[in-house]
Amino acid sequence: METIYLNKGNLAAYQGIASSNVMALGCFDGLHHGHVKVIQTALQEAKKRKVPLSVMSFFPHPKTVIGGKTCFHYLMPQSEKERRLCELGVETFYLVEFDKDFAGLSPQAFVEDYLIKLGVIHAVAGYDFSYGSRGAGNMETLKHNSGGRIDVTTVDKVEYKGEKISSTRIRQQLLEGNVEELPYLIGQSYEINCIGAGCVLTPCSNYTLPAPGTYEVIVKNKQKSLMTQVVVNEKRVMLISINQIPTWLEGNLTIVWIRRKKSEKDQTGEVFYEYASNNSSA
Repeated sequence: METIYLNKGNLAAYQGIASSNVMALGCFDGLHHGHVKVIQTALQEAKKRKVPLSVMSFFPHPKTVIGGKTCFHYLMPQSEKERRLCELGVETFYLVEFDKDFAGLSPQAFVEDYLIKLGVIHAVAGYDFSYGSRGAGNMETLKHNSGGRIDVTTVDKVEYKGEKISSTRIRQQLLEGNVEELPYLIGQSYEINCIGAGCVLTPCSNYTLPAPGTYEVIVKNKQKSLMTQVVVNEKRVMLISINQIPTWLEGNLTIVWIRRKKSEKDQTGEVFYEYASNNSSA
């Protein structure tokens, strides 16, 4: 898979070499079940037309530019997203620099410059995808904005327990510590890469740590894995159930989040976690 970091400075060059393709559109942070359905639908359309599958995503997240959020909880770094997209059959991954100029494009300008001139003949996105200044463009207007040159497939909402599966929902589950819910939303337990040093595991950038608490996890590298418990604070993770740290728990590691450890409930049903007594030492 080829990754193209697209911005207004190099856009014309890539327009000049683009060939016909089917494109899936979206931010795709976390690549949950809804995202996968969009990409798989686009892959089917690409196979029908015998053209390559491309994906267009945006970075930084639009909410950091439009909404002014200075701190945004990403679910995965771009390198992990690229690996997953490649596994899903994507041949070209356009990562567009989302800045104020891009955010200010009219819907027609976005479709003309970033879809038609990049060879898109069929666009696939979720039902709530929007584009152009103030999100004025949507899946109902895209075909019109292209002058009928682009066919459109809209993917319906994907739900779990009657609610839409979304990156926002996944972030909320993480920030509330409900990691055991995540396999139902993303298809597997949530994982983050980190750097191990003694009993401290420091997360790599562009992941979201679960809420402060005590968790059952699997810590692994490419050769070995260990089921253990960790304590989380806002910036780091500490191993707490190992008397002697194995030598392999150093350097590049992955934490697989299994469940948050519960101790007891009060009469209102609120859950208290063992982390509460350890917060100052973590």
